[in-house]
Amino acid sequence: MQSSADQSAREEISGAHHACLTAMDEGDTTALDQLLDDGFTLTHMTGYVQPKAEWLAQMRQGRFVYHTIDPKSMTLHIHGDEARLVALTVTDATVYGTRAHWRLQLATDYTVRAGGWIALRTVATTW
Repeated sequence: MQSSADQSAREEISGAHHACLTAMDEGDTTALDQLLDDGFTLTHMTGYVQPKAEWLAQMRQGRFVYHTIDPKSMTLHIHGDEARLVALTVTDATVYGTRAHWRLQLATDYTVRAGGWIALRTVATTW
């Protein structure tokens, strides 16, 4: 049986994850900037590790346009003040001018900071 603290952490992390997906879908880089740690990185399917500021700038430039993100499943493991959320999505996006539907696995590491759980890094692979 989960403690109320564990359940609360699960709800907070899940909420943060869904807020990120919504912000991506809406192209809301201001929200993403607040939801992601300053040192956040996104590792793309190609292996390129992109700093948050560069990714958000490219979203604002229209190089990354997320049309829809359809969540399929999610697992979450919490260890004290750290957590890993692994989500499977089908993501319709235009990346550098090419539009496609990608079956993405997004593995996101979270930590607790003042104010709640925040994403440190996401590694995107296919499934």
